[in-house]
Order: sequence, then C-alpha cells, then structure tokens
Amino acid sequence: MAVNIAGMKMKNPVMTASGTFGCGEEYADYVDLNRLGGIVVKGLSLKPRLGNPPPRIMETAAGMLNAVGLQNVGVDAFIEEKLSFLRNYNVAVIANIYGESYTEYAQVAGKLSAAPGVHALEVNVSCPNVKKGGLSFGADPKAAAEVTRRVKAETHLPVIVKLTPNVTDITVIARAVEEAGADAVSLINTLTGMSIDLKNRTPHLKNITGGLSGPAIKPVALRMVWQVAQKVSIPVIGMGGIMTAEDALEFMVAGAKAVQIGTANFINPRATMEIIDGMRRYLQENKIKSIKDIVGSLRT
Repeated sequence: MAVNIAGMKMKNPVMTASGTFGCGEEYADYVDLNRLGGIVVKGLSLKPRLGNPPPRIMETAAGMLNAVGLQNVGVDAFIEEKLSFLRNYNVAVIANIYGESYTEYAQVAGKLSAAPGVHALEVNVSCPNVKKGGLSFGADPKAAAEVTRRVKAETHLPVIVKLTPNVTDITVIARAVEEAGADAVSLINTLTGMSIDLKNRTPHLKNITGGLSGPAIKPVALRMVWQVAQKVSIPVIGMGGIMTAEDALEFMVAGAKAVQIGTANFINPRATMEIIDGMRRYLQENKIKSIKDIVGSLRT
C-alpha cells in the first residue's frame, strides 16, 4: 500500500483533504492518525482570517455547499500552536497554503519551509487574484505557473498544486504548473454552485455562491483526473466525492497515485480508516501485489 509522491513517502495513498480534517487534533479521538498516509491541514494564509459571515454551509441533494471563506489562524499561529501536535505522529503532514498575491504565497511558503514537521506544501490556486479583478489564480495558466514558481523559489519541500475545476480545460493549467516546477498536482477542488430558498427567494448562503463537494462531483472529478493523468508526468492526487474504498480505487484506476478524502469526514469521522481497510481488502481478494499496479490501469 506504500506510495511515494514526489519524494514524500506515505504508508498508504489515503490522505485527508484540506478544510475537512482541521489540523488532525479534531479527529484524534475517532481515528488512528498513524494509519493515515497523509494529513493535509486546513488552508493557511499569511495573516489570520475570519472567513465569510454565516450561513456558510448548506447541504445539497448529493453533497454540500460551503462558503467558509478560508477561515484560519494564520501561518505563524499554526507553526507555534498546531504543528507540535502533528509531530507526535508518524504521518506525512502537508500544509495547504493560499494568498491574495504572488508575494503572499511566497511568504507563507517560506515560513513553512523553515518549520520542522512539514513534509510538503499544497498550493491552493483557487483564490482570487485581486490585481486581476478577482479572477482565480488557478483559472489563468500564466498566473498559476507564476504562483508555482514563486513558491518553489522559497522552499525545498515538494510542491503540490491543487487545481480548480472551474476552468475550460484543466489540462492546460496542469501542464502550465508542471512546466513551472510543480512536483505533483491534486484535483479537483470544489465546483462553484448555489442554493436558493424559494419561499423567500433568497440564497441559502450569505456569500450567495459556494463550493460544491461530495458524491455529486465525483463523475466530474474522475473525468478530470483521467484527463490530467494523461497529460502530465508528475504524480496526480485525486479527490472529489470519495466516500468509499471503491470510489478511491476508481480514482487510482483513472491515474491518481494517491487520493484525498474530504466531505466524507463530516458524515463519517472514521471514513478514512474504512477506506484504507477496504482498499487493502480489495488488493488481497484480487491478488494484486501492490497498489501501484492499479494506477492508470483503465482499459479503454
């Protein structure tokens, strides 16, 4: 079950998705953190951020919408107050980062690179570029590449770029960040959606729109992982609606070398443990020696 993502060794390919697992401490009573392949912590910014006003979470027919607004304690507080807890466990720690400018991305990366206990950086390029009228960094191949270059210049750690699905062709963005030096890509982030209160004719979310996650987006995520895996030579980490071991395995067949579990953690705090057990059972029952043997094995 062991995998190696850009030099980062993990005991299995199952990671938690940023924003759904806190910094690990919140789930320590429910799961054995040592059994996880990796923990991707909640997104970190240069300064503390309060996030968006409520309501900011809305359940949908096959998932959920969130407009939390990247609320977090800030990178300095994470290093000083949260990271020591994670150092107690034998698990890869991936710090998810974001910024409102190229400089902010670089500054956050530099701070984390100097912090013992961080094994990789995941760069969220779904944030709005204020200087470009709010267009997401990840929707512009040149901007996504520049973020990647700035982060790479500040760290010796593996850099994973998390791609937004809210683009015309995600493979163009994937290739741009690969050329800029990304060590891996993770996808997909949430799809933009909205929900309406028909009685009052108002949006359910104060922010009006939010990010859709959960089973509803799995077919889109699978398709995008499959497309990207054929276009890049760096590792692909798949996510988007993974609820079961079967879901996770489908992403690996499509070309992902590892997976991230997100919304499932809210529904079942032990989802990651059950997925790890289910994947191991699948390999045993089908006499497959290594998880690597199913990566990209889709027959078309």
